[in-house]
Amino acid sequence: MKFELQHTDTGSSARAGEITTDHGVIQTPIFMPVGTVASVKTVHQHELAEDIKAQIILGNTYHLYLRPGMNVLEAAGGLHKFMNWNRPILTDSGGYQVYSLAKSRKITEEGVTFQSHIDGSRQFFSPEKAMDIQRQIGADIIMAFDECPPYPCDERYVENSMHLTHRWLKRCCDHFDSTEGLYGYSQTLFPIVQGGTYPHLREKSAEFIASMDREGNAIGGLSVGEPHDKMYATTELVCRILPKDKPRYLMGVGTPENILECIALGIDMFDCVLPTRNARHGMLYTWDGIMNIKNEKWKNEHFVLDPFGTSYVDSDYSKAYVRHLVCSKELLGAQICSIHNLAFYLDLVTQARNHIIAGDFSEWKSQVLPKITRRL
Repeated sequence: MKFELQHTDTGSSARAGEITTDHGVIQTPIFMPVGTVASVKTVHQHELAEDIKAQIILGNTYHLYLRPGMNVLEAAGGLHKFMNWNRPILTDSGGYQVYSLAKSRKITEEGVTFQSHIDGSRQFFSPEKAMDIQRQIGADIIMAFDECPPYPCDERYVENSMHLTHRWLKRCCDHFDSTEGLYGYSQTLFPIVQGGTYPHLREKSAEFIASMDREGNAIGGLSVGEPHDKMYATTELVCRILPKDKPRYLMGVGTPENILECIALGIDMFDCVLPTRNARHGMLYTWDGIMNIKNEKWKNEHFVLDPFGTSYVDSDYSKAYVRHLVCSKELLGAQICSIHNLAFYLDLVTQARNHIIAGDFSEWKSQVLPKITRRL
């Protein structure tokens, strides 16, 4: 993987760059739709590529390991061929899912024992196994196995967790570097900065991650319930330490406002389930504001969904029709809303990139944020 830093905004730390992988080029800043189980919910791969214009998507190691399983994916030739997606894929390591299984998992120095949410069977992930699984999945960018502490959390626990994540990272790097991919193309390992919302721990973790000198770096453990001001302060601190010549990935973030604010702090890559999850409940993000399409006010609104949108669903379907579908629990309603929200998110980061290159990102951000965050 190669990263080229092309432009930096004069009024902020926002950056425009380009990541080159064996499955294609990714222009940053970028948002990655989440395809947890080899599918972005309700969205066809053709729509992802052609209408939403996704350049990279995310898969989930924990879920793919449990179902369909590694034998199926390896026999298919990896996740790209299994799901017929020929653009880049990033996989998380399963650490966040292990975090969410707090009642049914046990963490030791060796790794994590947990119960499958599907059949209750006992499973075990170590740093080495997480690397092997992601090798079998075949993602272009794979994540180190880490522990994500909850928020709020005792400082001593967060510090011990951070050191465990660092020890696991060394094992991830050693194992990754001693193995090769299975499908004839290169894979890249990203470490993850942890440390909760404690500045001195985040600083220590960022310095350690930077010292590992991998091709890219991630920031984890945010968007887990902490206030936005703490998220931004932590992101700013870490971005000052992580190397400027490598992409920075903020995991699991977030709202359109979060994304623009964190782009301004120097983040290059984002993912979040929010646009598709909220879409299935009728919440739409538009260039004019946030819309709950189930509200009565849209019942007789026979105008296009979003006159400023870039997706075909924005110009082909009216608010009244989409409201009817969502209220009727028709699957087409979830599909239209998901395509719309993802297209908006991709358009948002594309516009941000264009304004970074033009040199007026900060001015544009201050003008657009009040519009896209208001409730319609």
